[in-house]
Amino acid sequence: MIKKTILLFIVAGIGFFNTKEVTTYQTKENIGYYDESISDSDDYIQERCVLDLYYPKKEENYATIIWFHGGGLTGGNKFIPESLKEKGVAVVAVNYRLNPKVEAPAYIEDAAAAVAWVFKNIESYGGDPSKIFVSGHSAGGYLASMVGLDKSWLKKHDIDANSIAGLIPFSGHTITHLTVRKEQNIPEKQPLIDEYAPLFHIRADAPPLMLITGDRELEMLGRYEENAYLMRMMKVVGHKETTLYELDGFDHVGMAYPAFPLLLKEVKRILEMQKP
Repeated sequence: MIKKTILLFIVAGIGFFNTKEVTTYQTKENIGYYDESISDSDDYIQERCVLDLYYPKKEENYATIIWFHGGGLTGGNKFIPESLKEKGVAVVAVNYRLNPKVEAPAYIEDAAAAVAWVFKNIESYGGDPSKIFVSGHSAGGYLASMVGLDKSWLKKHDIDANSIAGLIPFSGHTITHLTVRKEQNIPEKQPLIDEYAPLFHIRADAPPLMLITGDRELEMLGRYEENAYLMRMMKVVGHKETTLYELDGFDHVGMAYPAFPLLLKEVKRILEMQKP
């Protein structure tokens, strides 16, 4: 399903999670998501492979949104999106290693390790591991899609990618990421679909997938069309829950803010479906 969305619709739907005013939130910063045996062996892993956990205190069985920042796999830092705060959900903001200090598949390995950490640890903070959603913007959206569609990365951590409650990438590459192409001496405008492309890993049994991009005429390097192709091919192979939103009037960077309410709405929809 392709949906074109205007700002008025989005703003009208901001209050999807109405929580009690007494709910308080706590943030734990710079938690290493690799085992000490791995992080202690590499200073860069120790520096970059950390996450922040923002969660509702004294609440139980809440949902968690894992958020991967953008930056082309060459820059950027973790942050808790303001639009996701005080919405009754936990948010995990992840740092990962960057090019040129590393090359593929290090970025995907880090993303998978972070997601696995959440599955294995969120219950100890009160969260429900069956309510984990994976999202991110641009490069972060690419990582979210790779971890969720290519099951091999989470399998290394004894996690089934189908345990993810929902995938909601913002303006992510669905072909091989431009930085990964550059590592292979392929120009950034030369499309490639190989093992590092979410499109390579289409499958009918994947978690619910909501794709969100900016306006096709304002997006970066055909990003809308990439996502439209992923949507189409997921449907062709029999996936029943793939949706694509195009945010009219918003460019690659600007689309993130109006996309957050759609993310929260999707989380709420899936949580409602999980109820007995």
